[in-house]
Amino acid sequence: MVSLDSPVTVVRPHLIEFGVGAAGRLGAWATSKGYSRTLVISDAFNAARIDVLRLDGEVSIFSDVTPEPDIANLDKVLAAAEAAQADLIVGFGGGSAMDLAKLAAVLAGSEQTLREVVGPNKVQGSRKAALAQVPTTSGTGSEAGIRALVTDPETKAKLAVESLHMLADIAVIDPSLTFSVPARTTAATGVDAMAHCVEAFTNRKAHPMIDMYAIEGTRLVGKYLPRAVRDGSDAEARAGLSLASLYGGFCLGPVNTAGGHALAYPLGTRWHVAHGAANALIFPHVLAFNTPAVPEKTKAITEALGYDTSETVKSVFDAAYAFCAELGIEMTLSGLGVAKNDLDAMADDAFAIRRLLDNNPRELTRTDIRSIYEAAY
Repeated sequence: MVSLDSPVTVVRPHLIEFGVGAAGRLGAWATSKGYSRTLVISDAFNAARIDVLRLDGEVSIFSDVTPEPDIANLDKVLAAAEAAQADLIVGFGGGSAMDLAKLAAVLAGSEQTLREVVGPNKVQGSRKAALAQVPTTSGTGSEAGIRALVTDPETKAKLAVESLHMLADIAVIDPSLTFSVPARTTAATGVDAMAHCVEAFTNRKAHPMIDMYAIEGTRLVGKYLPRAVRDGSDAEARAGLSLASLYGGFCLGPVNTAGGHALAYPLGTRWHVAHGAANALIFPHVLAFNTPAVPEKTKAITEALGYDTSETVKSVFDAAYAFCAELGIEMTLSGLGVAKNDLDAMADDAFAIRRLLDNNPRELTRTDIRSIYEAAY
């Protein structure tokens, strides 16, 4: 773990608008900046309600964002961006829409290809369009960060791009946009937001400046996620989760996630399990595995979720498992349709994600990963 005097770089969107009913502020902001040609990148459901953004001028819509987007989906987005010649690109949806918006902002009209910008700080020059992010789920925190992920269908691996050029000019976080999210999705995305916070809090690169967001984000999920699952129209609960998701996004830039996300990714790339559901299933197993390396922080996490544990691996696992299961989340790989004969390949895939596993507070061997998948089956 790093100390208080260790250097850290923290970034934020240049402007953050937060609150129930805030969505319409995007249009006023765009008008004040003189933007007149907008491309909204979204899924079909959210594309049908872009009026809430109150955008003026010429508005083009790409409404074919897919969950866990791959290179082919990105290519379609880039073609739409080239055709729109927009001066403002808006990501309107979950993490998939916002990640594709980031990549469109830096790759549309650029001489660089996706392969050339994979990794940290490889985007060259300045982007040609402004970038706005409007999340409609409370999970990824993508509106706050500088990373974007797409899947390579050939290798089934996530390609991660990181660049300050993908930082939003404005993030508009309106909790009312999440009221219609179904309970099951609310539960899974909420645990994803918590996983961002927890994995940053227990990270080898954890920093006191980020810890405050990480533990508060965890506390917000512990307090408000069960309420939002019970009653999706609970405005206070939805706002609490939106804030937790934002805080999780703050954690991703300077610290990032660790073992939990590394083990969750193969569920999405190989079996198309929703990202939030994958993280929720893996969360108790990796939290318990890491407990011997970070006992005090683990205790703080379980207390933030409303559980008083003895800090033993079993008690930590039981508390984290209960929190997720009581939300109605499927907590077995078999229940998600994953074939048992694929566990070895999944372990190979996860073990190769060094950019995340190297952050984990306790070394996760390939054997450890395979054992966790077996226990989760």
